[in-house]
Amino acid sequence: SEEYFIIEVNARLSRSSALASKATGYPLAYVAAKLSLGTPLPDIKNSVTGVTTACFEPSLDYCVVKIPRWDLAKFIRVSKNIGSSMK
Repeated sequence: SEEYFIIEVNARLSRSSALASKATGYPLAYVAAKLSLGTPLPDIKNSVTGVTTACFEPSLDYCVVKIPRWDLAKFIRVSKNIGSSMK
């Protein structure tokens, strides 16, 4: 069936969305904009591949990891030795 149900709507894109798009090759912002204009998901061409539609499931042969970075140098009297939690 080509029937879809929206279970949640988040009207903004974040830096994490940009990372997810880059990691998966799936153009989240482009697809979200088209959907908000009323274009059905099966009618949206994937702007990356130019062949598939936005309904395709990306197949990945790699793993992407986002690692937090805390710039402790900007804080006075803070130990640069961190453990399993932020200071």
